[in-house]
Amino acid sequence: MTPEKILYETSVTAHGGREGKAQSTDGSFAVNLSVPKGLGGPGGEGTNPEQLFAAGYAACFLGAVKLVARTSKIALPDDVSITAKVGIGPVSVGYALAVELVASLPGIERAVAEEVVAGAHERCPYSNATRGNVDVKLMVA
Repeated sequence: MTPEKILYETSVTAHGGREGKAQSTDGSFAVNLSVPKGLGGPGGEGTNPEQLFAAGYAACFLGAVKLVARTSKIALPDDVSITAKVGIGPVSVGYALAVELVASLPGIERAVAEEVVAGAHERCPYSNATRGNVDVKLMVA
C-alpha cells in the first residue's frame, strides 16, 4: 500500500550495524546501538532495532487509538497507553519479528476498548506495513 501523498518524511542513517550508531539527518535523534545478550551480543547501554521498532509502533498505534476514539466520540482517559512487545527469532531463511500490542484504556468498557483497538489496527501505518508479514497479536489489558 503506497500513500497517495507523502505528508512527512524523515531519514535516519545507521553506521556499524547492530553495534554502531544511528542518527537522523536533522540531528534531533541519535542513538548508540548494541546487540542484546539474547541475540548473542554483549548487551550494553545502546538500544537495538527491535526496541526502536517497538517504540515507533507503540506511539503510532496510540495515535490511531486516539483517532478512532475521537471519530467514534469516545472520551479516552489521559493515562491510555500502548505497550508493544517485539520479539525476533529464526525462520527457515533468516529472522522474523512477532509483535504483541497491549492496550490499556482505563475506564473504557472492554467491548468498546476492543472495538477501538481493532479500528486502530486497520488505520495504523505500522499495522498496515506489517499486515501479512508479521504476526501481530492485539490485547486489551
